[in-house]
Amino acid sequence: MEVYVRPYPGAGARWQISHAGGLQPLWSRDGKQLFYRWEAQVWVVDVQTDGGFAPGKARLLFADPECVAGYPERGYDVSLDGKRLLIVKSEARKPQPVTEMILVQNWLEELKRLVPVK
Repeated sequence: MEVYVRPYPGAGARWQISHAGGLQPLWSRDGKQLFYRWEAQVWVVDVQTDGGFAPGKARLLFADPECVAGYPERGYDVSLDGKRLLIVKSEARKPQPVTEMILVQNWLEELKRLVPVK
């Protein structure tokens, strides 16, 4: 599992961005950086697009074992200005016992009654 960039549509060269694993690539809004995840790490690569595509060397932004890598959805996003990341972080919680359960029976019939199909 690695991150690659290639022209779209059509054929052409492809550039390998990650070199030790990579998932969930995400372009910055200005197209000058490419972010990706690997395990509990977030990496970034600066890219040049003037006169062709040229990726820089990947650098580790941070590693945090509590950062959740969402599957299949991406568990992070880059701010519009590209200066901040929003990332899902797991949190250890003490299990709570179930003290109440609500059972709804015949909900489809109730839905048909409330929202009749014309």
